[in-house]
Amino acid sequence: MPRYGMVIDLDRCIGCRACLEACKVENKTPEGVFWMHVFRFEENTYPNTKVWFMPRPCMHCDNAPCVKVCPVGARFKREDGIVATDWQRCIGCRYCEVACPYGVNYFNWQAPSDGQYRDDWVYPEDMQGNDRPMPPWDNPRLDERYGEEDRRTAGGGREKGVIEKCTFCTHRVENNLVPACVDMCPQYALHFGDLDDDKSVVSRILAQKSSFRLLEETDAQPRVHYVGGRAPSGDVRSVDDMKARI
Repeated sequence: MPRYGMVIDLDRCIGCRACLEACKVENKTPEGVFWMHVFRFEENTYPNTKVWFMPRPCMHCDNAPCVKVCPVGARFKREDGIVATDWQRCIGCRYCEVACPYGVNYFNWQAPSDGQYRDDWVYPEDMQGNDRPMPPWDNPRLDERYGEEDRRTAGGGREKGVIEKCTFCTHRVENNLVPACVDMCPQYALHFGDLDDDKSVVSRILAQKSSFRLLEETDAQPRVHYVGGRAPSGDVRSVDDMKARI
């Protein structure tokens, strides 16, 4: 059984947010919901300023606090290490949201029909060429069941009153594809694979470069590793602090 994880090269990330857009399109998340986030940091003062970026998906922790606090087993860890959410079991208590030190959970406050982007949007006249509306994106794989548990774990915007988050694109992984964010990164800053396979791209990178993980002091044991940079320092001690510096 693989042990999936991600390696993000901060030296290669240019902050284009293609990963963020790919995630939204692939998983059909509601308007204003971003399972992938790209933090922007500024250091020093002019003329010696430096700007750098840090993508942050779900960490899919080995010792996931969100799994421990879920009272109904809706949040669970698959055998391959992906931390998944069965939204059909979720009761909306939001314990997982409070327990997560990374701020990756989103609660659906409204029905998917109210939270999705408009399906009747049309191209501006100078781009249109015809009167057909822009077709809404729909991926039938998001409605399938995945893993040996045979549970609904893929996609976003499922129903009102449930928690959702990054899935490492379960529906793509089980079809021998990498997550959408990895696939669309133009700088090859994001890498995905089996951390237990010495020949996988993630294992080779970790063997060649020094790495760190976010908020390791929480003992959540995240499976997302960063190389080519350093952890945020100074007064940055949580995701909320990082958001304040964007």
